[in-house]
Amino acid sequence: MNSIDSAIDNILESYKKYGGINLEEANDFPNRENVVNVLRDIQCLIFPGFRVAEDLDSQNLRFVTGERVNRIISVLTREIKKALVYVIQDDMVKKTHCFALAEQTSRALIEEIPELRRKIGLDVQAAYIGDPAAKSTEEVIVSYPCLEAITTYRIAHFLCKAGVPVIPRIMSEHAHGKTGIDINPGAEIGESFFIDHGTGVVIGETCVIGNNVKIYQGVTLGALSVKKNLMDKKRHPTIEDNVTIYANATILGGETVIGAGSTIGGNTWVTKSVPPNTLFTQSGSGR
Repeated sequence: MNSIDSAIDNILESYKKYGGINLEEANDFPNRENVVNVLRDIQCLIFPGFRVAEDLDSQNLRFVTGERVNRIISVLTREIKKALVYVIQDDMVKKTHCFALAEQTSRALIEEIPELRRKIGLDVQAAYIGDPAAKSTEEVIVSYPCLEAITTYRIAHFLCKAGVPVIPRIMSEHAHGKTGIDINPGAEIGESFFIDHGTGVVIGETCVIGNNVKIYQGVTLGALSVKKNLMDKKRHPTIEDNVTIYANATILGGETVIGAGSTIGGNTWVTKSVPPNTLFTQSGSGR
């Protein structure tokens, strides 16, 4: 027993010495499980009846929706407040504004749900139309990892644009772990976006993607350099409208633009811009 007590003392001492402890009463840092749970609730607002086992009918839909909305606002406000307190150094701002800002952002997200549903509905249609194996839009909603990743991205992107720290990355990395698709919440992605298969896709923070873009597994839209002093620069490529990028293509650089209507072949390495309506193949030739 003494050895166990000694081990516990050593663990507690390591908390003091090395940090890495998140005390609830200190409002120290957002809690990952709380953020993941609220993400699931938001996904349930977007696709009610698809995400979790629940008995929904026309009689109880308003009650279930209202209960979920209030839970999202309560939990998300608390977690956003923690994130703001962590990054804001001014004690007076912390005391007077963090909760109000957090609640305002949580409510704004709820008000954005119809627009998110519209955009994500277009992503569902893009997957259904773009994949001959898809038998219905419902199949896409319940089983396609790309939709899990894109839905999470669109939620996280809204929070990112609203200035919420940390929480968007928790959401996006949770989806990354589940799907193998890594979309930074800072990326700008247009409508009707489809990732076929998806495993191994990486989309960087400053990437800009237009409308009706389709990419396949293993595609990287990355940076030429990962130096820390470039964090505020555009490091990732721009993909214009109606582009298709096939499996394992790598497109790098903040000044690289893939012109509208182009097709990038599989296993290509692209570090320079490609004109519109170009077929770019593994040999580097275009036509």
